Amino acid sequence: MDYVALYARSKPNKIVIKDLAFERQWTFAELDHAVACCVSVLINKGVERGSRVACLSKNRAEVLILHFACARLGALFVPLNWRLSAAELQVLVDDCQPVIGFGDDMAARLGLSMLNIDELLGLCDASGPTHSSIPDMELPSLMLYTSGTTGRSKGVLLSERHIGETAINFGILGEVDGDSGFLCESPMFHIIGAITSVRPALLKGAHIVISDGFEPERTLSRIADPELGITHYFCVPQMALALRAANNFDPSQLQNLKALFTGGAPHPEAQIRDWLRDGIAIVDGYGSSEAGTVFGMPLDIDVIDKKAGCVGMPTPRVQARIVDAVGNILPAGSAGELQLRGQNVTGGYWQREEDSRNAFTEDGWFCTGDIIVMDEDGFYRCVDRKKDMFISGGENIYPAELEALLVKYPGIKEQAVVGIDDDKWGEVGCVFYVSDSDIELESIVGYLSDKIARYKLPKRAVRIEALPRNAAGKVLKPALKQLA
Repeated sequence: MDYVALYARSKPNKIVIKDLAFERQWTFAELDHAVACCVSVLINKGVERGSRVACLSKNRAEVLILHFACARLGALFVPLNWRLSAAELQVLVDDCQPVIGFGDDMAARLGLSMLNIDELLGLCDASGPTHSSIPDMELPSLMLYTSGTTGRSKGVLLSERHIGETAINFGILGEVDGDSGFLCESPMFHIIGAITSVRPALLKGAHIVISDGFEPERTLSRIADPELGITHYFCVPQMALALRAANNFDPSQLQNLKALFTGGAPHPEAQIRDWLRDGIAIVDGYGSSEAGTVFGMPLDIDVIDKKAGCVGMPTPRVQARIVDAVGNILPAGSAGELQLRGQNVTGGYWQREEDSRNAFTEDGWFCTGDIIVMDEDGFYRCVDRKKDMFISGGENIYPAELEALLVKYPGIKEQAVVGIDDDKWGEVGCVFYVSDSDIELESIVGYLSDKIARYKLPKRAVRIEALPRNAAGKVLKPALKQLA
């Protein structure tokens, strides 16, 4: 779905990209020309249909130009997680075996052999355009490596059809139109930065403002700037908290926002309602690298208030079902694994045939591994990851439920709950927490006792200096189990 080429003809002079880090901008016509020239660059470097093109760079326009050029050429764009170590990155490079790579100064510091991405636009100017045929919608154009909390990362393969469906789905859920403006600060090696902050805008002929990173005061000033016209902004709940704590936080300056879109972690209802009281819709959603944007809350503040803590509903273009351990479909109100089917769902993983087969049921549903419950009104709520669930005295316990409640516990800076072995109950909950002082288990239990069932209460509490995390920021729960 080459909307850049479409709007280069119908809206040639409209600004589509503003790159704030480098103080540059492109109209649709200029972006279309840059992509066509980038196709020439890639061809001259030996890239052909099916080739991999790696990229290690902070957010900048060239990352998008490379991806669009790969899509036109039939090549596979592979943005790499720049938070990884040199050794971890080398594993990914060895796995995808790119014909060529482009990187900023991080690549040189890490010892990776890549062309300097600063030189890409100069190469484009010197090469002239190659106007390729319509992209093959079924051919993967993007590979996103999963963060890999256990085992090695898998490369998720996404075709232009998959990507286009995410653009359509979010365009519906997020009420995107031609006047929308997306501030893209999520890293472009992530589904939000690479796709959800980009493709819905292109689908509607809107514009994208590229930032090289999140800084609360700077981010707020950009969202408030009428010249930038920001209507859509993605962040995780921790970032939303940081925005509210910033010295220049003024909700009256943020009324141009259609919504603040959050996901990736449990979002306490109290924090959601803080935004609602300021007249700002804060919209939780659900998605993944394999399926793009799946669920989203309506942008109606009254509905968000009524359903605070939910991650929304799907569009009619996505099928969703919740099943038990043997595949029986569960009724509303019952927690089970979420399974998905639709044009948005990946076809599989790069060179991982067994993993690709195991990711789908025999009748073609993708197994997310997430425990979800749907209420009677059709709104979905995340409970936990299937693999994080533990069984205590025959009862299923989902750590995320406890973690969401403990977010507001006084004195706890961050925390995670895991199931640990117990002679009496089989497994019990253990809270690992970061705090300036020791907190008695009895105090934590007392705080939780009127909020959850008694069997869910943790039996241990351990203070640690910091939660172990991987390069993508996810808590490494297997490491906590070993520590216990």
